[in-house]
Amino acid sequence: MKITALLSTLALSFASHAFASEQVLFLEPADGQEVSSPFKVRFGLEGMKIAPLGDMTPGTGHHHLIINGKALTKGESVPVNETNLHFGKGQTETELKLPPGDYTLTLQFGNGAHQSYGPEMSRTIKVRVIGTLK
Repeated sequence: MKITALLSTLALSFASHAFASEQVLFLEPADGQEVSSPFKVRFGLEGMKIAPLGDMTPGTGHHHLIINGKALTKGESVPVNETNLHFGKGQTETELKLPPGDYTLTLQFGNGAHQSYGPEMSRTIKVRVIGTLK
């Protein structure tokens, strides 16, 4: 009986993780990947829906890509500048041109007013740009 209870507990735990409610993720590039500039960045989303700037429907929003920055607190507005890229039309990918070096990329999901859903709806990876494509 103890083994059956343990297996049931493990199955429920796995199911809750396998169907995690809401999250953003990088589909491309992978964490730690070496890339040549320009390179494609593809965004993923689970548990919420993409909506354009201005749409304040609960459970919707759009992506922001923060270059060499951190996740924002819930409700904080994503700044508008060259290191905080906004995808208010609902885009799910972009091409980045960065000089050689090490970078931290943070994907931050925000609502229709560019307000962060917080660190829970962010994901950070590191990439190394090793050169440029000709």
